[in-house]
Amino acid sequence: MTEQAQADHEFKTELTALIPQMRAFARSLCRDATAADDLAQDALLKAWNNRASYEPGTNMKAWTFMILRNQFYSDKRRSWRSSQLDPEVAERTLEAASNPMASLELDEVRRALACLPDDQREALILIGAGGLSYEEVSEICGCAIGTIKSRVSRARDRLAAIIEDGSYGQDDIRPSSAMVTIIAELDGLRQVA
Repeated sequence: MTEQAQADHEFKTELTALIPQMRAFARSLCRDATAADDLAQDALLKAWNNRASYEPGTNMKAWTFMILRNQFYSDKRRSWRSSQLDPEVAERTLEAASNPMASLELDEVRRALACLPDDQREALILIGAGGLSYEEVSEICGCAIGTIKSRVSRARDRLAAIIEDGSYGQDDIRPSSAMVTIIAELDGLRQVA
């Protein structure tokens, strides 16, 4: 066996041993088994293709986890840019052009949504922006309909309180992009489901 073939074999053995840990880490990032498996597979492929840059004897787990994490955030950024606006939503958005305050108000809602716990935000966006039924959201989230109703109710109450207090943060997203941003998050939730 050549020296390169031996090095590849050792790399493959060490990388293969990390697969369960990489899948678990991917699941903690994605919160979805299918997306996590895809992410772990992409990271494994990237690690294999870049094996020449790995320094033998260093921490392969840290190296592969960094690849996986970077892949996750790259995919997130890419999916946000590639999301498509639903024609029905665009039509409803155009109606707001007659009210110049509408985009500012919607942007406040968008920023307040970011303050909600993940499970509440997810349920409210799927029901409110996505127009899905409680039954559909229950299937997507893998929990009881009553749980979804409770999450939506708590999210609406909390959202109203956040908006009333003005306790949402500022960011670099323009108010005119509020609808597109909310729809992009909705599309991300649908893809994860």
